[in-house]
Amino acid sequence: MKALVKAEARPGLWMQQVPIPEIGPDDVLVKVTKTGICGTDLHIYKWDDWARSVIPVPMTVGHEYSGTVAELGENVRHLKIGQRVSGEGHVIGFKSRASRAGRFHLDPETRGVGVNLPGAFAEYVKIPAFNIVPLPDTVDDELAAILDPLGNAVHIALAFDLVGEDVLITGAGPIGIMSAAVARHVGARHVVITDPNDNRLDLAKKTAPGVITINTAGDLQALANGLGMSEGFDVGFEMSGAPAALSTLTEHLVMGGKIAMLGLPSKPFEYDFARLVLKMLTLKGIYGREMFETWHKMLAMLQSGLDIRPVITNRFPADQFDAAFQSAIQGGAGKIVLDWGEGA
Repeated sequence: MKALVKAEARPGLWMQQVPIPEIGPDDVLVKVTKTGICGTDLHIYKWDDWARSVIPVPMTVGHEYSGTVAELGENVRHLKIGQRVSGEGHVIGFKSRASRAGRFHLDPETRGVGVNLPGAFAEYVKIPAFNIVPLPDTVDDELAAILDPLGNAVHIALAFDLVGEDVLITGAGPIGIMSAAVARHVGARHVVITDPNDNRLDLAKKTAPGVITINTAGDLQALANGLGMSEGFDVGFEMSGAPAALSTLTEHLVMGGKIAMLGLPSKPFEYDFARLVLKMLTLKGIYGREMFETWHKMLAMLQSGLDIRPVITNRFPADQFDAAFQSAIQGGAGKIVLDWGEGA
């Protein structure tokens, strides 16, 4: 089968012929239809310090996917051949306290599809049946290919009660934009998103109607005052990983405000925790998705009117992956989807 492989310890990916994975009794073989390019994949493509420290070579990469069931392990009874599916990219152990208590997303033995395990940038991928999520007919293959990052957005947006609350989001990457759309969908009053890239802010307006955008060079306090929020925002989402962003949230949240943080800083940075303490702020780290409550809620929201399709800005056949990755690296784009169908 064709697969995108990190074949050498240097920048780039290579389309190669590799064996179709052999599944075990509790696995599913998925025939891949479409895949999304993630920020993690860009790290691997560029072969930065993180990728060099984590990714084995050679490795088939990719973890955002949709497809159909091609083969079932002998113990799998709840799925059927030809069924449309996506699935959780975090493969867990079942020994830890968290896992045994059903808090699967907190399992310390978690491994990542396309990071520690062979991935989905391929014609076929092997996935534990436990991780498979059947797709409703109302969620097409293209949307299903970005359920993984949408799940990140849903996880952070539902970390705190948003009904009637005012939300400040730092970072208008695709997940930040989708989190704004989710916040609006679940009943936040004002949702403001800030970013230094005006193209991303324009995309935020298209994807999340009603969201208010402001460039990081603008006067955020004046904007808040104009919206009647002189005391500050109630909830903040940090989506950028930029050190200045956490300070921005700390400054502009109300006393007792709450911050959910998903953005990963590229390196450690200084932060004045005295300000967090004196304002009695809550800071919560967000990683991945809650298994499988996040999946249930995001599929339900997509079925009840949440529309995040505008965040998909580029589509490429899989064999044009280099052009797709270069588009992603240039920045300013939303989600990019690779098509693994016939002729791709």
